[in-house]
Amino acid sequence: VFVVMLPAARGESRLTPGAAADLDQATTEAVMSTFRAADEAMRARDLTRLMALYSEQYDYHGLNKSDMGKVWANLFDEFQDLTDVHHFSRLTKVGSGSKTIIEVTCTGSLSGRSKTGGLRVPIDSWYEEVHYMTFEDGQWRIRGNVGDSPRLMPFGTSPHPLF
Repeated sequence: VFVVMLPAARGESRLTPGAAADLDQATTEAVMSTFRAADEAMRARDLTRLMALYSEQYDYHGLNKSDMGKVWANLFDEFQDLTDVHHFSRLTKVGSGSKTIIEVTCTGSLSGRSKTGGLRVPIDSWYEEVHYMTFEDGQWRIRGNVGDSPRLMPFGTSPHPLF
């Protein structure tokens, strides 16, 4: 019998060199800080801390902040050792003043160990998904969709509301 021991699951948020060329260093660091805080809250299974990173205006194809709290609570109930990977390929500032949005283009995944089966399973994965961030109460927060978007997802696509 051949057994492979894998290291403990960890979250990873990595910024591709040059990805944030449109932003100043302080804004880039503040946006990355939000993702690192989300990783830490997820690993700590701290729903309150995690949901504090979501904007009060959060809307992702009809899901609001309260809905996302239920999604995360269900994930915490069903899975152990949640881990995520975020590879950021572009950060772009759109708009100005209080209407400023940071578009964060990301490829990544979320996995966890099933409490029922004990196996590590993929929960979500995404390629070149855009995370929208808004500045609210002194911090960059997860916003969901920006502007008009269809309430229903187009055929063949899956939602990615988590981060």
